[in-house]
Amino acid sequence: MNDNDSIIIRETLGGQPLEAAPVKEKTVAAIKPLRKADPYILGIYLVFIVISLIEIFSASSTEVKADNIYGPLKRHAIFLMLGVLIVYGMQRLHYGHLRKLAWPLGILSFGLLVFASLFGANINGAQRAIMIGGFTIQPPEIVKYTVVLLLAKILGSNQLPGGVAARGIITVAVVVLLFGAVLWVNGLTNMLLLMGVSLAMFLIGNIQFKKLLIVLTVYGACAGLLVMVKYRDSKPSEYDRAVKEMTVSEEELNRDLGRESTHLSRLKAYAKGVEPTDQINDENRQVWFATMAQAHGGVIGKGPGNSRESARLPLAFSDYIYSIIIEDTGLVGGCLLLLLYLLLVARAGVIAFRLRKAFPTFLIMGCAVIIVFQALVHMAIVVGLGPVSGQPLPFISKGGTSILVMSAAIGSMLSVSRFAQYRKDSLETRGRRRKKAADEEEQQPVFEELDAASIEG
Repeated sequence: MNDNDSIIIRETLGGQPLEAAPVKEKTVAAIKPLRKADPYILGIYLVFIVISLIEIFSASSTEVKADNIYGPLKRHAIFLMLGVLIVYGMQRLHYGHLRKLAWPLGILSFGLLVFASLFGANINGAQRAIMIGGFTIQPPEIVKYTVVLLLAKILGSNQLPGGVAARGIITVAVVVLLFGAVLWVNGLTNMLLLMGVSLAMFLIGNIQFKKLLIVLTVYGACAGLLVMVKYRDSKPSEYDRAVKEMTVSEEELNRDLGRESTHLSRLKAYAKGVEPTDQINDENRQVWFATMAQAHGGVIGKGPGNSRESARLPLAFSDYIYSIIIEDTGLVGGCLLLLLYLLLVARAGVIAFRLRKAFPTFLIMGCAVIIVFQALVHMAIVVGLGPVSGQPLPFISKGGTSILVMSAAIGSMLSVSRFAQYRKDSLETRGRRRKKAADEEEQQPVFEELDAASIEG
């Protein structure tokens, strides 16, 4: 099926069927926006930026130097400004261009991911970064956006009246498993995120239940196979570990013993939990101080900038910033931030419900889902609902690559909100009709009613 044909391809999200993009690629650049960028998505994004500036300053105690207390904040603000420029540029770019770039960007990000896994710099015990001229590039963060873009293109091109074509399902599963297999080397959570996002996009595409069960079975079998291969004979002997601990640094120890050792120790620590009588060590330090930070926050918090645990909590400005937010703003602030992320995906759903075409529907929902899924994973880890794993809080945690990539996702959502065609019978149109009918009814003369009343009298 040609992606550019004006063909009704299926019914999704309720209401009316979606159509393939009727505009040929060569005319995409000439299309004028149909409306302004969605103010709700833009407003939520700007609120995230304000929160990020406040909380990064509060959580960067371990990075502050006596002669420059604003240094960490300035560096973070630069990336936020670059993110704003990306959002501004992409919301002015028709989303059709992203459709054409989906496969090139996907192949490029996959190459960067493989390179980082084989030759990348070792950061926090994981070999997943590329150092270029003093800057650190995190390919796993780039992959999150490019895979969403790929899935939107694949699913948008393989819609049928009854759901998703088998070819599209197979292609999506292969793409997710290929990326997931490479991510597994250094990022179990990232692999699970991609699988979760793909399942969510399948559901958005109204996949048949039988096919969904097949996909779940394949995902589970492949994940189980990876676990068996990776953890087979992976546990070092106590003697080997003791010798290495005395002769090499902690970074070299993690690299020599493999990430599987880290995964297993984190799972054991999560299963054990944290007790007040536990002695603080390298394995429970993050969980311990994160728990203390949340306990100090109480209901309304200590106030922005008054965090006590940020000076002791490792990676408080990135992997555990949600605990600092709760310490500063309490349970109320933590719940409001969670609500803000949920409002983002809800607003994306409202827009997607109105759209006529499949690709922009998948694109805006995929971008919203990856942002919110990652936020939920970060929050779940911080509050103790999951084992320790490095996942930044979108737009708020410190991390240049994550901020720029998630800004690209917001820019894509705003592009869809500006350029995508709405269904004629959308909620917005029906609302206008109801309002017009109500206005006409109010303008009708009341003499007929008066005359009838006088006759009856």
